[in-house]
Amino acid sequence: MEIQDKIAIVTGAASGIGRALCQELGNRGIRAVAMVDLGEGVNDAAAELNETAGREIAVPYQGNVTDEGFRVRVFDDIAERFGRPHIVVPAAGITRDALAVKVDRETGKARVYPLEKFHEVVEVNLVAPVYWAMELIARIAEERAARGLKKWDPSEGVQGNVVFIGSISSTGIKGQISYSSTKAGLEGAAATLGMEAIFHGVRCGVIHPGFTETPMVTSLGEDYIKKHILPLTQLGRLIRPSEIADAICFMISNSAVSGELWADAGWHPMPT
Repeated sequence: MEIQDKIAIVTGAASGIGRALCQELGNRGIRAVAMVDLGEGVNDAAAELNETAGREIAVPYQGNVTDEGFRVRVFDDIAERFGRPHIVVPAAGITRDALAVKVDRETGKARVYPLEKFHEVVEVNLVAPVYWAMELIARIAEERAARGLKKWDPSEGVQGNVVFIGSISSTGIKGQISYSSTKAGLEGAAATLGMEAIFHGVRCGVIHPGFTETPMVTSLGEDYIKKHILPLTQLGRLIRPSEIADAICFMISNSAVSGELWADAGWHPMPT
């Protein structure tokens, strides 16, 4: 699918990979991008992109991605302004890292990872992305049905694209029981939706970034990154958000690329 003149929705768009992706979509001639984020920073991010583009291509939406009503309003509004969206990249994500089971040295009692934290991470990192994806698929399916179209034919060209943000954590990382579970879950969701959504001409895939220079990663601290992350990568540095954004655009624009793409900078965990 050509990115130029298309309409996209990106969650987690105020910073990190989401923000870099919106900037790259702008570079590639996107007609409009709905920039979605929980924080007020999304307004500044959209204003910056519009200034760079010299026209209004970015529309900020501040809200919780787990809110169904908010999701529907974003789709409705961007469609009314610019037309039906073609691309969704649900990049919003959180971490609530802790060991799955930890024994208190003084009492000898084991503490199990809090259930409420697990639910919180699952809602943001797994449930929300899947439903933002299904919202796109549903709207394309409805539009096609209204035109009397049924099974998609390749001669029509790709009708839509979904790219989920996975992670190298999907293979398991110590201290990330909830985060790793959600990223592995996205693999199954993408595989299933990919089989179903192509009936309507929509492609689905997952990109698995390695340790990227985002607020989520830099919050680990410079010393931790130098000691525990950089030595395990071939590049010896954090991945730039712009590099992940470029890889996502590659997945969107090259229809021969399917399934999963690993952008991990050659990261290999040490044996535990």
